[in-house]
Amino acid sequence: KFEFNPKDGIDNPALSLSEDTDGEGVWEPRFYLLSKDSTETFGFCLHKELGCEGHIVRQVKLGGLAQRRGLQDGDRLLQVNGHFVDDMDHHKVVQKIKASGNQVLLAVLDSKSYEAAKALGRDLSQMLPTDVRPRLCYIVRDKSGFGLSVSSPEGVRGTFQLSVQQDGPAARAGVPPGSWLLELNGASVKNYSHTQLARKLKQSGSKVTLLVASSAVEEFYRLHGLRVTATLADTSWLPFKVRELHMVKGPAGYGFLLKEDDCSSGTTGQFLWEVDDGLPAEQAGMKEGDRLLAVNGESIEGLDHQQTVLRIRAHDDQVTLLVIDPAGDEFYQSIGLFPPLFFEDNDPASGSHTTSLPSPSGSPGLCPVEVGPKGPVSWLMSAANSIEITQSSRQVEQKRLHQAF
Repeated sequence: KFEFNPKDGIDNPALSLSEDTDGEGVWEPRFYLLSKDSTETFGFCLHKELGCEGHIVRQVKLGGLAQRRGLQDGDRLLQVNGHFVDDMDHHKVVQKIKASGNQVLLAVLDSKSYEAAKALGRDLSQMLPTDVRPRLCYIVRDKSGFGLSVSSPEGVRGTFQLSVQQDGPAARAGVPPGSWLLELNGASVKNYSHTQLARKLKQSGSKVTLLVASSAVEEFYRLHGLRVTATLADTSWLPFKVRELHMVKGPAGYGFLLKEDDCSSGTTGQFLWEVDDGLPAEQAGMKEGDRLLAVNGESIEGLDHQQTVLRIRAHDDQVTLLVIDPAGDEFYQSIGLFPPLFFEDNDPASGSHTTSLPSPSGSPGLCPVEVGPKGPVSWLMSAANSIEITQSSRQVEQKRLHQAF
């Protein structure tokens, strides 16, 4: 039997994998939680190379975030935020990373192990945990309460385990029995005493949002030295869904008005109004008051009104928009999260019935993940469009912008 010694390296990876698949360190995916601020990049590029399988990590920036965490040139990307991506279209993988905003959880495999596993026809998805995400749950109280109870070790702060009433509000909202409470209404509970937590729950009124993790998920993050955060959460149990609308322009245009206005949080956003009956926007599922989040797979966070208009017009006759309704927008803002982080393009509730558009870069072989806070500047350099200036009904003294499409 082949004996693998990690200190000696892998001289014959195919032999080591086929003869001793239980060896320590063999076929071990590595997990990295990359967190940056809005002025940084993650510090690597993701390639799809001719003659090579997989999504390949390249150009790891010296001293950059990815290198500091341990990513290496040639690593193959297997998971993004708990989603298996090895068999996914390359542009969609890049979109997933970009949509993660300032934080992303990656699972990678070194190039030699990846190539050996492929040569042996192994299922790479079986090497990875199937559920590594905490869960975000929105609970509406009924006459019996929230349908859960909390226990914690006496005198210990921040450690709370949940018991869930069968078929109660918490169970219906997706809270797993025996899970651990991490956040309440967007705030960490790590410094709460049991009494403080009980008071916060009472102050929540009829609705509460919990970030919870099963024992298996908690153990996964602890063993890998990772911090569990809401940006990595499974939101499939939430009633609020981000929707993808794909439209092909008709003779009368798309049939909606893009208007800049204030969000409930006080920031400025781009909203969709005057949706014309029977035109492409209405047929795609656009609703009055939807907030625009992304255009053609690129977030508009940080863009002003004119830049957003140019994004929409970058393709002459078609566009794909990511939107959320007012209730969902208010929910995500209340807990301090950006909705596109949680868009699932295979979610039947998203309203999407089309595949993603081709990459605007026009370069299928190289998709760099080096996007700044305002996205690729080249998208914004098309011919200028005339923008009307109107008075906002919400703030008479403040000028707002709108544009018909």
